[in-house]
Amino acid sequence: MSTIGRRPTSTPRELTRVGDRLSFVYLERCTIHRDDNAITATDADGVTHIPSATIGTLLLGPGTRVTHQAMTLLGECGAGVTWVGEHGVRFYAGGRALSRSSALAEAQATLWANRRTRLEVARAMYRLRFPHDDPAGHSRQELLSMEGRRLKECYGREATRSGVPWRRREYHREDFSAGDPPNQAVTAAAQCMYGVAHSVVSALGCSPALGFVHSGNERSFVLDVADLYKTDVAIPAAFDAAAEGAEDIASRTRRALRDRINQTNLLDRCVRDIKNLLGCTGTRAATDINEDRMTVQSDGGAHLEGGRNYGTEESIW
Repeated sequence: MSTIGRRPTSTPRELTRVGDRLSFVYLERCTIHRDDNAITATDADGVTHIPSATIGTLLLGPGTRVTHQAMTLLGECGAGVTWVGEHGVRFYAGGRALSRSSALAEAQATLWANRRTRLEVARAMYRLRFPHDDPAGHSRQELLSMEGRRLKECYGREATRSGVPWRRREYHREDFSAGDPPNQAVTAAAQCMYGVAHSVVSALGCSPALGFVHSGNERSFVLDVADLYKTDVAIPAAFDAAAEGAEDIASRTRRALRDRINQTNLLDRCVRDIKNLLGCTGTRAATDINEDRMTVQSDGGAHLEGGRNYGTEESIW
C-alpha cells in the first residue's frame, strides 16, 4: 500500500497552470485535511471538499488547523499557501512554489543586481500603469508623484461611480475596524491582492524580496506586482463591496475581488506581465521555466548534468 511519503511528486507538465486555477480560497475557524486529491475543510456546518489542483492561493485565517497530509498535497500540486490574520488583512507566512526551475529567479536577480537594469524594469512597470505617458523621461521621484495622483483620481472616480462617500485613504495597521467601510474594503482588497500576487510570484519561482519599485521588504516584488492591478481590479471591487453596506464588508470584498479576478483573467495577465518584465518571453529562459532539471556550473558558463561525480570514472553519486 502506498504511503503519503512514497507518492511521486507531480511533474511540471502534470500540474495545472497558474492561469487556470481559482484565484484564492479563504478559510477560517476550521480543520483542513485531505481526501484523496481534494482538500477538506471541516467546521460546524460540515465538510467542504476543494479540488487541490484548482487552488491558486489558500489563505489560512484565524482558527484554522491544517494537517501534514493536507500540506503535502498542496505542495505536490503547487498551490500557494499563506497564513493571514483576521479578515485576511495581515500576512504572516507563505508556502512552496509551483516552479522547479530557477530560470525566472536568475533573470530577476540579474536585472535587480544592476542599478541601470533595475531602473529599466521599474520604468517598464510604470509604463504598464501609464500606457499613454512614457516614463523614460521621468525620475523615480516624479514617477512616485504620478502614482500618488493616479490613486487619488481612482478613489474619486470609483466613489462617484459607486455612490460611496469618500474622504481620504486611511490605513490603521493594528485596528482594521478603525477605518470607515470604504477604507476597510480597500484594505481588505489590497491584502488579498498581495496574497494572490505572492502566489503567482512564488509559483513562477521568483524571489518575493527582490523588488524594482519597492525595496527593503521580504515582499518587495510582490508589492510591485500587486500595484500593477490596483486601480483596475482591487479598488473597483472594494467600492462595489462598500456600496452594498458596512456589514461583513471584509468577506464581501474578498468575494467581489475573487469574482473580478476570475472575470478579468488576472492570473494569466499577471504571469504574462512578470515574464515580459523579466525579459523571459521568447528566450531560452522561457523554455527552461517548466523544466524539472538540476545542473552544476562549470567554466565558461557551461552547465553540466547533475547527479554525476566529475572527479572519478564513476558517473553516479
